[in-house]
Formats: sequence, C-alpha cells, structure tokens
Amino acid sequence: MNPKTKATIDAMTVYQLLREHRFAAAGDLRYQGEEGKYRIQRLAQLRDQDPPAYVAASKAIGWGR
Repeated sequence: MNPKTKATIDAMTVYQLLREHRFAAAGDLRYQGEEGKYRIQRLAQLRDQDPPAYVAASKAIGWGR
C-alpha cells in the first residue's frame, strides 16, 4: 500500500469508512490484500476509540442505499 492511500484512509471518518465497508461489492479491490486489512484495522481502531460515535454512524447509514 502506498503512503498516499494510507493517508487517505487515515483521514476518513468512522462514518466514511463504515459506509464504504458496508456497501462495498463482493470482491471490491479496496478490501483486498494489504489495503483491505488496513481499512478494517482502521475502522476497528476508530470503533474502539469512540464506541458511541461508531453506533451513531451505523444508525445514520442504515442498510439501504
């Protein structure tokens, strides 16, 4: 993963990361390999830092597009 991609992921909010994760199509390249692993780790880190913000983001996103 290049530094620009990592910086972009690091700058994303919990809402942005969760929305992309929830609605990514099966096989989405953003969730493959090193980048995919990092995206999921970053989302977990944000969730653990502020659980109420994670829950609020999840409720705001819902399951529909």
